[in-house]
Amino acid sequence: MDRKKFITGTLFTGFAALFHKAFAGKEAAIEKISKADLRGVEGILSPTNTHMVGNGFKVMNYFPNGKGFEERMSPFFLLDFNAEVKFPPSDIAKGVGVHPHRGIETITFAYKGSVEHHDSKGNHGVINPGDIQWMTAGGGVLHKEYHEQTFNRTGGTFEMLQLWINLPAKHKMTPAKYQSIVHTQKPKVVLADGKSAVYVIAGEYNGVKGVANAFSPVIMYDVHLEENADLEFTLPQHYNSGILVIDGNITINEQKAPENHYVQLKNEAGKIKIKAHQKSLLMVLSGEPLNEPYVSYGPFVMNTEEEIKQAIEDYNKGKFGFLND
Repeated sequence: MDRKKFITGTLFTGFAALFHKAFAGKEAAIEKISKADLRGVEGILSPTNTHMVGNGFKVMNYFPNGKGFEERMSPFFLLDFNAEVKFPPSDIAKGVGVHPHRGIETITFAYKGSVEHHDSKGNHGVINPGDIQWMTAGGGVLHKEYHEQTFNRTGGTFEMLQLWINLPAKHKMTPAKYQSIVHTQKPKVVLADGKSAVYVIAGEYNGVKGVANAFSPVIMYDVHLEENADLEFTLPQHYNSGILVIDGNITINEQKAPENHYVQLKNEAGKIKIKAHQKSLLMVLSGEPLNEPYVSYGPFVMNTEEEIKQAIEDYNKGKFGFLND
């Protein structure tokens, strides 16, 4: 296959869909609150822009959105969510074929179903429900991910989330690596009802430190709430912060946030109070903004146009390694 033709054609046809607008402007934010003790809610995004990535992931994209919203959530750059969907049994592999990454970390969370992955560094694994695949692309890697073979043949319920974290300039070219995090390894804080829990992926919650290592300060919680459960916490006021309601229905700081909606928080001090109206699953994201220039092109996120050109040139020359389709 001609690498240059691939990088400028087929690959970016698929990735272009990731950059469609998912946020109709900050004016779309619903009610704002002003209570001094609560952190303000900037807006609540409804699920939009549902599209296929490859033939195995039916995702809704919350950011980036073509309006600079990725700056609002720096260092997080992309949030794609494959809401619960039923895939029928298939003998045809479903997923995303071989593609490159540079300058970012990609984190895949499995909620229902299983995903298998390979890369050009020889890494291979399966992500089962509750597990996390944390890939540092760094200076460059080829990667493919697809429905795990047994799941693909039998079919079933599928629910996944993928997050991209932009690497700081000084770490853009760090060697590629993986962190494979199984559900049982995630540090857990049980809440007052004795059933609900906060799993600490990165950062810290109530003195419990997360299991993942990141290249810039980030906080990530996998929150499981039973019906009528209450949760209260704070996040650093200068961190960009948001919450995705994966399943269920909550009230956050007196605003309703139903299933598959994303809550953008203001950068200000204040408590975050959540009430679950039914069994709910949330992803909490918070990170210190990088405050660095960036340039993105498909699966590459760098700091300058020259670095993007170099990434494409390196890919075309085979410097990202080799991986069979």
